[in-house]
Amino acid sequence: MKPPLVKKTILEWLNEVKDPEIPVVSLIDLGVITEVKIIDNQSVKVQMTPTFVGCPAMDYMVNDVKKTLQQKGVKKVQVDVNFKTPWSSNNITKKGRQALKTFGLAPPPTYEVIVDIDILEQTPCPYCHSTDTQMQTPFGPTLCRAMHYCNTCKQAFEQFKPV
Repeated sequence: MKPPLVKKTILEWLNEVKDPEIPVVSLIDLGVITEVKIIDNQSVKVQMTPTFVGCPAMDYMVNDVKKTLQQKGVKKVQVDVNFKTPWSSNNITKKGRQALKTFGLAPPPTYEVIVDIDILEQTPCPYCHSTDTQMQTPFGPTLCRAMHYCNTCKQAFEQFKPV
């Protein structure tokens, strides 16, 4: 007989599902997976909130969550994309912030309320940790990133925007 599904185990399995644009960070550590419910011993409901409403990778992430759980033996997987509570960059875990930094993306600062775009200025460089940096443009290759330049190590880098 198969052991009962446990939420902790489901979360461990979902930790294997990586963001398709940043493959070093899981959807759990990115804070995109917001709820997991075990309906019965054969089905799981996962709630996800994307980083941006128009995230082009959302379908890929939904399918990857389903595939991962089904490969682990979950018979029925329901994934709901939910926008009731907007995603916040504060949802990124400490492990996720470190993974972003290792990948070469400056993690967003944590905040209570964003009142000024200056929060994007003087972003610490993920390579040399200098704060002698400049935002080149608030528009990076995706909606969730801004482009910066480090005056110390002369590296261009992206910042995961605070939202």
